[in-house]
Amino acid sequence: MTEPPSSPPLIPVILSGGSGTRLWPVSRESFPKQFWPLVSDRSLIQDTARRAAGSRFAAPIVVCNQEHRFLAAEQMRQAGIADARIVLEPVGRNSAPAVAAAALLAAEDDPDSVLWMMAADAAISDVPALHRLLEAAVAAARAGRIVTFGMRPTAPETGFGYIEVGAPLPGLPGVHDLTRFIEKPDAPTAAELVGSGRHLWNSGMFVFSAATMLEELRRHAPAVLDAVRTAVAGRTRDLDFIRLAAAPFAAAPSISLDYAVAERTDRAAVVPADLGWSDVGSWGALWELGGKDGAGNVAVGDVLLEGAQQCYVRSDGILTAVVGLSDAIVVVTEDAVLAMHRERSQDVKRIVDRLRAAGRHEAAAHNRFYRPWGFFETLFAAERFRVHRVVVAPGQSLSLHKHFHRSEHLTVLAGTALITRDGETRLARENESADLPIGCLHRVANPGRIPVELIEVQAGSYLGEDDVIRIEDSYGRATGG
Repeated sequence: MTEPPSSPPLIPVILSGGSGTRLWPVSRESFPKQFWPLVSDRSLIQDTARRAAGSRFAAPIVVCNQEHRFLAAEQMRQAGIADARIVLEPVGRNSAPAVAAAALLAAEDDPDSVLWMMAADAAISDVPALHRLLEAAVAAARAGRIVTFGMRPTAPETGFGYIEVGAPLPGLPGVHDLTRFIEKPDAPTAAELVGSGRHLWNSGMFVFSAATMLEELRRHAPAVLDAVRTAVAGRTRDLDFIRLAAAPFAAAPSISLDYAVAERTDRAAVVPADLGWSDVGSWGALWELGGKDGAGNVAVGDVLLEGAQQCYVRSDGILTAVVGLSDAIVVVTEDAVLAMHRERSQDVKRIVDRLRAAGRHEAAAHNRFYRPWGFFETLFAAERFRVHRVVVAPGQSLSLHKHFHRSEHLTVLAGTALITRDGETRLARENESADLPIGCLHRVANPGRIPVELIEVQAGSYLGEDDVIRIEDSYGRATGG
């Protein structure tokens, strides 16, 4: 961006909600798609944050589910974003309440501050072009407009909403009046819209001043604004997180910013753009974005192809071989395999719905469970014992806790663990073990500079992760795993 040096920095707002069920079995509620590296070496949320890094941008406001707070914080740290304000939603309420919270927080410092709202899970290939167009959007936002980016369609896509572009706005080069929003169309309507030349894909990105957004929320969605204002006023600090007051936030209507404000306001504007944008909303979209071989295949991970054409094959675990298939999608994780025709990629949600109805954990969680101190993954599970691989990050520690129904046996595979048991503390190095009987008070910490890797064998009559009684915890957790 090339705004004058006196211009206040633009505040990025990253919305990190949703579970990305159309990208199951990789994306799940416990670790949704924005935290995965799907189109580059960085995760989608890291790519999003890096688009808004530099002197022209303020520290981002990241609004996320409270269950993902440590994931979001760690991924921001890995992306080199050290000063992000991470706002925790006690319950999901769609994008309008999330944007209201960000606008209220920004307005406390400067009501005229300009915010750039982005979803955490979209891909953009031409970031320099995006920054050039941001100049036009920011100028319009300072003039009191709520500006979205309309993406020039490359196909009659039925999975996106559309925008009808109106006349150019005087004095605001590159910015047009926004005539109307159009819901996701059927195939014939999508073809008609694309052929008209007046319609663009709705990217879901918005640029606006805090004062303008709060005024339009007051006019068009007062119940949202009132509830969120109370939640922001009652916020607390939880370590480095901003925790919104739970009861008033839960009282806010669950509604998108499009429905609550953008489709109702008379201040809507659009900047037409061609940025190589994708909402990364399906495996078919990832096939389109991926680097292809001579037969049109995208292969990610330990994959072997023979006579395959126009396929997307991804393995996050074992060797996956595909022979003689065309237009197929095959995705392999440690606990699930998805195989389908590429044209059916929008139907993955039906599988997730069936898994949920059957009470299957694969609908929402992986075998790997992330915690603020690291992660553990299940290697084997039976009725009365389980085997976990546990990795504790440098400088981190589990809570001081006990179990009523299980004992644990730990063996250190790598690094040096500091193990506390009933008040006694000792170092355990590679190939050394520790027994933790039922009811003993214990903790594992990593005092070193490399990750500690352990094998944990649990045995007992009940092995649920809610059999944890915490006495001390560095991360503000009261119960749970």
